[in-house]
Amino acid sequence: MTTPTFDNRDGFIWYNGELKPWRESTLHVLSHAVHYGSAVFEGERCYNGKVFKLAEHGERLIKSGEILDMKIPYGAKELDDAVIETLAANNITEGYIRRIAWRGSEMMGVSAQSTRINVAIACWEWPSYFAPEERLKGIRLDLSKWARPAPNTAPTNAKAAGLYMICTLSKHEAERKGYADALLLDYRGHVAEATGANVFFVKDGKIHTPTPDCFLDGITRRTVIGLAKARGYEVIERTIMPEEMADFEECFLTGTAAEVTPVAEIGQYKFTPATVCKTLMEEYMALVRGEKAAVAAE
Repeated sequence: MTTPTFDNRDGFIWYNGELKPWRESTLHVLSHAVHYGSAVFEGERCYNGKVFKLAEHGERLIKSGEILDMKIPYGAKELDDAVIETLAANNITEGYIRRIAWRGSEMMGVSAQSTRINVAIACWEWPSYFAPEERLKGIRLDLSKWARPAPNTAPTNAKAAGLYMICTLSKHEAERKGYADALLLDYRGHVAEATGANVFFVKDGKIHTPTPDCFLDGITRRTVIGLAKARGYEVIERTIMPEEMADFEECFLTGTAAEVTPVAEIGQYKFTPATVCKTLMEEYMALVRGEKAAVAAE
């Protein structure tokens, strides 16, 4: 069966304060966001009818808007309520939620002070990709030729749509080579992140992860750090050079879509998913499904 395209589906999208039929939720071709990348967004998951870290995602959307000089015309609680309303309207209890805010078509040019800030919320069914035993085999990542930019050249602490152009280029090239994803270095040549997920490594029972000083400190990243520390693991945030990957034993990614995904290979470097990957996969899934108490985000 052919999967419907994202512009041609049944259901409803919350659009500037009201639920609209999915196919009618469109924007003009001369919208500023289309031409200049002036949009911010959030990706969230719903498990057993409950959105994981709902408030944190709403707050980050508003903060990302502020960083891009976009005042989102709804409060965080308003948007959180709209997420719940949209899920109910589409009868979704296991799925993915996409909130997005963008500049409209009132002005066309680099300047955009008078453009309307539009907001939409869509959701669709999206179960976990693999059974735990399949995920524990680990995925393969390419090493991207693209680099995460310096904080003084791009709004790296915002979840800004324009920054994901680098991710698309990296992922396309990786998939052409038969990889599942790509790992990006930063502008200094340090290990940064995958195209849509943060990265962690394990050596001698200790967990190492890059300091998020030019990429997003992900909500899932902070959650998993909290889970790891509660389990007694030492978590070290630091600069990681690419050649260090030769000495790490395990590797995994974290993100809303990735959840906790073990990695078996990054370019020439090999890893064996083992105890730490399995433990944190299980801990994370128990947390998001409400089977264990929440831990403090680090």
